[in-house]
Amino acid sequence: MGKWGSGSIYKKSGAWHIRFYQTELEDGKLVKVQKSKKLCAVDRERHSKTCKLVRGLALAEMAKVTTTTITIEDMSVVDFWKTRFLPYCEEVLPVTGLPRKKPSTIRGYKQIWSQHLLKHFGNGVTLQRYEPRLGRQFLESLTSSQGKNTIKHIKALASSIFKRAVTDERIKTNPWREVQVPEDAVAPESTEHYTLEETENMVSALVDHVDAQLVLVLACFLGLGPAEIGGLQWGDIDGESIHIRRNKVRGDVVTPKTKERMAAVPIIDQVRVPLELWRAKCDDTGDGVFVFVDLPNLINRVIKPHVSGENNPAKLKKCVRCDLVPKVSGLTWKGLYAGRRGACTAVIEATGGNYAVAQALLRHKTMDTTLRVYKKQITPQGFKDGMELFSAKAKQLSK
Repeated sequence: MGKWGSGSIYKKSGAWHIRFYQTELEDGKLVKVQKSKKLCAVDRERHSKTCKLVRGLALAEMAKVTTTTITIEDMSVVDFWKTRFLPYCEEVLPVTGLPRKKPSTIRGYKQIWSQHLLKHFGNGVTLQRYEPRLGRQFLESLTSSQGKNTIKHIKALASSIFKRAVTDERIKTNPWREVQVPEDAVAPESTEHYTLEETENMVSALVDHVDAQLVLVLACFLGLGPAEIGGLQWGDIDGESIHIRRNKVRGDVVTPKTKERMAAVPIIDQVRVPLELWRAKCDDTGDGVFVFVDLPNLINRVIKPHVSGENNPAKLKKCVRCDLVPKVSGLTWKGLYAGRRGACTAVIEATGGNYAVAQALLRHKTMDTTLRVYKKQITPQGFKDGMELFSAKAKQLSK
């Protein structure tokens, strides 16, 4: 049996055939399938598998095979989302026992899809027919109703969907790589943070709720995020440090956002006191017991009623613990992430501009994230102190 190209010629049932492998679509995947083609009937006097006629027929047949482009059948973007992209994200990996994407990420994907992308892709547009201009037009249409960050999230998900389609060999290139966020998209307002004075006032307003005080100091002095605070277990806390090992989001326990976030932060005095007071009040402080049973409930029903910016007492909410409506505090609740941003700003000022301490406290991979996202404007007193140090240094140099 001779070989021509990648095929093999053989004789069967009075005819010459060629056997070869061809790539085909099977259950949504490209696989190699063995094929055969009849070349011609056997003429015992004139034909052999090495004769010019049979060889020519074999080469012509193999040329068809090698030059044929096998493409997966086109499908709508909506169907691809339902049958491939979302199941891929939700797939539980045997090696980890966890889904490919975190539950919080999947929830975000579903929200963006239902609110924005479903309508855009729901007109029957297919993966192979989608063009970059459609993406550009779509994002442009959002600039009057959505902020820049939301548009970035929408673009990121759309690009991820088509990137998966490229990986699955349904399309050759990702059309969203050529789509840019519109330059006139409205940038978000500056994020808020708590000053040290505001932090102290909030802690004082919650004097009767030591667990609520602990939540605030963990955010405002140690820079822990809400999910990190919710994921704390007593076994994560030793005499000197709090070890960040997990996040808890809407009841789902997952790994921290990045490996850098899985680190220890030192316990300072402002944290140690409420920490030990709350430990003494808890019935069970075993290693696997969560420090806070229901953090969202604690925030909404205890912390917020005491830390309110409402000047109208009629609009204040009752604290479920006190069973009373707290007095107007004059404070403004800005969320726990405002505590994380405030911790970054305060530690930079307190250490005379040592940004490395802030990066270590917030456990960022790069200094850029620490300064670009979390460092807020210096306080007037911090600015004054800095200028005095600058003046003193200049005087020393002039002597």
